[in-house]
Amino acid sequence: MKEQPVRTTIDVPASLYRKLKQQAAARGVSIRELVLAGLRNVLSQRQRPPSKRVQFPLIISDGPKVKVTNEHIHAPVQFP
Repeated sequence: MKEQPVRTTIDVPASLYRKLKQQAAARGVSIRELVLAGLRNVLSQRQRPPSKRVQFPLIISDGPKVKVTNEHIHAPVQFP
C-alpha cells in the first residue's frame, strides 16, 4: 500500500532556495526529491543509539605495575 503524502509549507530564505535549486539541477533531481532525501538523512541519524562514553582504564590488569615518568617517556632512544 502506497503511503499517502502530506502537504506542508515552509519558508526558505531566498539564498538557501537558490542553492537548493542549483544542487537539485546539478544532481538531475527535483527540489522535492532533494528535500525528501535530506529529511531522510537527518531522521536516520536520530535513530542511531547515542555513543557511549569510554571509561578508563580500558583494560584492567592484575599484572605487575610499571612506573613511567616523563623522563622515561622523553628519554632519547639509541638506535644501532
